[in-house]
Amino acid sequence: MTSRTSLALAGVLAATALVTIPTTSAAATPAVEPSLVDPVVIGHRGASGYRPEHTLAAYELAIEQGADYIEPDLVSTKDGVLVARHENEIGGTTDVADHPEFAGRRTTKVIDGRPVTGWFTEDFTYKELRTLRAKERLPQVRPDNTAYDGQERIPTLDEVIKLARREGVGIYPETKHPTYFDSIGLSLEEPLVAALEKRHWADADDPVIIQSFETGNLRELDTLIDVPIAQLIDGSGAPYDLVAAGDPRTYTDLLTPAGLAEIATYADGVGVNKDRVLPRTGGATTVPSAVVRDAHAEGLIVHVWTLRRENQFMATNFRIGSDPNAPGDIAAEARAFLDAGVDGIVSDNPDLVVAVVDAPVPHAA
Repeated sequence: MTSRTSLALAGVLAATALVTIPTTSAAATPAVEPSLVDPVVIGHRGASGYRPEHTLAAYELAIEQGADYIEPDLVSTKDGVLVARHENEIGGTTDVADHPEFAGRRTTKVIDGRPVTGWFTEDFTYKELRTLRAKERLPQVRPDNTAYDGQERIPTLDEVIKLARREGVGIYPETKHPTYFDSIGLSLEEPLVAALEKRHWADADDPVIIQSFETGNLRELDTLIDVPIAQLIDGSGAPYDLVAAGDPRTYTDLLTPAGLAEIATYADGVGVNKDRVLPRTGGATTVPSAVVRDAHAEGLIVHVWTLRRENQFMATNFRIGSDPNAPGDIAAEARAFLDAGVDGIVSDNPDLVVAVVDAPVPHAA
């Protein structure tokens, strides 16, 4: 296990005891809070800035580049096998459209209240899914990645666990659309726990953090397994399980001191949209918000997502030139979030963020 991973997990489990943070008035500019632990780097869907996402090649490259964790998003096959895909709709990330034998499976479904058209993992057995090959999701943005199209299968959760254990890094699995999968009899939580227990990776000191944008499934997981849990917070909207239940709370409500206190009853951290930590005005970032301070006050670690090197994914003050697909100053962006006190950074380009995390912190003369 890497040193950063070890420290991060220790911090997750002992954060409440580590820190007592004074609060400031609501009108005051929030003080920048130090990280509760040595910051970690999470390879977003692997090193997805350089290889098609959620492939073993992408995860392996993230590990080579120094990521402390690799992040598999989890969906289910028809026969209950958990596989790594960002969405259960796989038309944009595999060559399924080139398989005439599966043409009849293209359909439209309502996922989290929205109609989605394409091919869905839950309509394929694991054996059928293994006949497909991954491709780059953003070919116009990352044309170099298309050189790897067709080379990789869709990996299973078990394959990702085995890779991480062999290479000495952590995994940061996300359950995707858990309410939807529950509704079709393919619950994600129990097979996730079973897979971790099978590989003896289900204890509090194991390098695993489970995350989700929904809340109810994380509360359930808190009763099923001892590994740390992170509540994901989007830049807008609300958790779908709350929407479906008629609960009016939004992600913004979850980031209030009261909301964070409630999250702390079942989770060990929050994974927040980066704009929640460094809000933008006129396209440029401003001073840090109160999110890190308030989360740390509840003993919650804070990870931000997602840092990508292309200009179009950055605030204007980190862009270089006018080409939206050209590299911006991701090092400056990463440093700004570290200076804001975050405990970890999720990135498509883990090598570039690792270089910043590992660099000596400059001191003013």
